[in-house]
Order: sequence, then structure tokens, then C-alpha cells
Amino acid sequence: MAQDYYEMLGVARNATAEELQQAFRKLARRYHPDVNSDPSAVDRFKEINEAYHVLADPETRARYDRFGPDFRQIPDDVAAGAGASRAYRSGNVGTGAGRVRRGSPGGASINIEDLFGGGIGGFEDMFGSWRSDGPMPGADQEAELTLSVEQAFAGGKQRVTLSGQSGQRSYNVTVPAGVTDGQRIRLSGQGGEGSAGGASGDLYLRVRIVPDERFRVEGRDIHVDAPVAPWEAALGATVPISTPGGEAKVHVPAGSSSGRRLRLAGLGMPNPRGKPGDLYAEIRIVVPRRLHKREKELFEELARESRFDPRSVKT
Repeated sequence: MAQDYYEMLGVARNATAEELQQAFRKLARRYHPDVNSDPSAVDRFKEINEAYHVLADPETRARYDRFGPDFRQIPDDVAAGAGASRAYRSGNVGTGAGRVRRGSPGGASINIEDLFGGGIGGFEDMFGSWRSDGPMPGADQEAELTLSVEQAFAGGKQRVTLSGQSGQRSYNVTVPAGVTDGQRIRLSGQGGEGSAGGASGDLYLRVRIVPDERFRVEGRDIHVDAPVAPWEAALGATVPISTPGGEAKVHVPAGSSSGRRLRLAGLGMPNPRGKPGDLYAEIRIVVPRRLHKREKELFEELARESRFDPRSVKT
């Protein structure tokens, strides 16, 4: 039994033209043999192409809705009497936005280069020599956008240059403040070109934040080291720390040991749509590599007077 075209595209029978196009583009990107090595992908690609072309054209869609999978076998006079498409009574077998000559292999019509922005190579030879007479949407494309932690934190304008088969293209991209690793930024209409008046696809820039020794980013939370002197850790102090947004001050409570984390609420990655992340400053006690004479004397005096045993402290 022939598979229902609506089920094939995963849309409702009352789907709009835009919903049909979105479903087709999603499936086409999934089953295109250049990205799917499964041998069955070719047949699947032809099937979804056929389904889309029939349903994308209002006349052939109406005929399909009226007569079902056998709509092509309905005699022209019967179809005409039922109010079917006048275009179907031409010398070609109609498939919506594209036309397939009788005897064309596979029964599907699509301009592969136009759909995927060109550069597909000899893939169209697998289907025969066809052409698309109606609008075909361009493919969505994706590239990486590499940012430092500071750039991701602050956001702002970035100049992005991408290289492709058609040469280099440059874009001015507005990066939202607080963008996170893996987040995608959409550039509408900057993907693959459509054909025959079809809309261009979108370009998605997937953010990759470069690892930084100073800042460890976990979601929207940022972790930094807070170097302190032994006396600052013992007596307490307010010390400066580096953050992606610049210098900040953190209060170190008296008696702090290395590894203690101090939370600065809301100083992590910004969040345009909600609560920002937090910044965590981790105490790291640093001792002088070389002691001046008086410093050495004071440390020696402290060693004599103190009864503190760090090995007895439970961590």
C-alpha cells in the first residue's frame, strides 16, 4: 500500500504551505546522501521529494486529497468532471512545484544543487536530468563561531568570515551577552540559496567558547581562583579577583583554607531571558617563594608559638 504523503512528511492534512516547507527541508537535510551514508537514504530522499512536490502545489494537492494515492490513474475526463487540476491534463505528469517527464527514473523531481546551495557534484545524475519549475527553498547551513569567555560574557558585534565552495563570505553578527557554549545564533536568509524564487535557508552559528585557564565556565556559572596570602587567609581580607567583566572584590573570611568557594551571586554569565549565573571564587593560598629576613623571622616565631596542626583538621 502506498504511504500517505502527509504521513511521509510528518504533517497534518490541514498543514499550511509553510509547515510543508519546513517539514520537507528538515527531512531533506536528514536523508540527503551527502550527509547520510545509509543506502536506503536515496530512496527515502526521492519519496519525501515526491510527497512535498505533490502537496506544495494547491492543484495537485487538491487532486491527491480527492482521489488518494491513485490520483494519477484517474482519467482526465473524470478528474476534470470532479473539478481536478487543469494543469494535470497537460503532456507531463504533474508533481506540484516540479514536473517529471514520463519515464523519468524514480518518479521524483528536485533540483538538488539549488536546494542545497550548489556544490553537490554528480549526485543529480542518480536521478536523471530534471529541473524544478517552481520555487524551491534553500538549505539551512551551520558553522562554528569561536569566542573567548570575555566575548561570550560581554556580547556585542563580531565580524565573522566563513569559507565555502563559492568563496569567502563575511557577516556582522550581534552576539547576545551571556551566550553559552553550544548555543546557536540564527542569521535569517543567509544559508543556501533557493531556486526559482524560493526563499534562502538560514545560517546557524554554533558557539564554541575557547577554554581559558582563568575562567572555568559551567553553564552560566563561572569559576575563578582567588589567590590569597597566608595571613589574608588566616586574618580575613578583601582581595581583588579577575572576572570576564573586569576586576571584582571578594571578602575572604578569617580562617579560610585553600579550596573554599566563595559565591558572588549574579556575577556569572548574563542571561537576557532570565536569572544570570553566579561567580565562584575558590581560595588558593599562595606563599612567597623567597622570604626576606624579617619575613622569615616572623614565620619562625609563628611556628614556635602556634599549636595549630593542619593534619588534624578534617576536610
